[in-house]
Amino acid sequence: MANNNKSTILFDIDLILSKMDIEEKQKVAELGCGNFGFFVWPLAKTVGRYGLVYAVDILKPNLDEIKRRAVHDNLPQVKTVWSNLEIFKATNIETSSLDNALLINVLHQSAKKIEILREAIRLLKRGAKLLIIEWKTADSPLGPELSRRVKIEALKTAAPKIGLDLKEEFEAGPYHYGLILTKL
Repeated sequence: MANNNKSTILFDIDLILSKMDIEEKQKVAELGCGNFGFFVWPLAKTVGRYGLVYAVDILKPNLDEIKRRAVHDNLPQVKTVWSNLEIFKATNIETSSLDNALLINVLHQSAKKIEILREAIRLLKRGAKLLIIEWKTADSPLGPELSRRVKIEALKTAAPKIGLDLKEEFEAGPYHYGLILTKL
């Protein structure tokens, strides 16, 4: 798929989403979607008209932009949700209702990483998948300062302690790693 957005330079969205086994009629969320919602649009296509894609962000202007595009592109399956992911139960999505959730370049932005993960886990059904993409901790010409990057080993160690099982670890591009975890 040829995307005309800048994220394809950083990682292959189609490759990443293929690891999630997302199907029609599923409920999925991009947690921390930003103003472009790079993953929202292919997710909306995959889940179809009878599925649901939640675009979640803390910045209301980002959600306004997503909502405008969803209306313009006639994608009623895209719903915007304002939330502070750092606060448990702050996200107005039913507990244990999601088939899949994505945290793409979100964790490094917060000092409350475990709280964000707890909120993501709350939203997932048992056995549902959580995709995490973060910046590698190696020095690179792009990305946040090294001290803000999330060490993959730290996530792998924390996962079972917070109710997640690591299913896959993969290269998500030249500057990113990916983890697929399931809710226990």
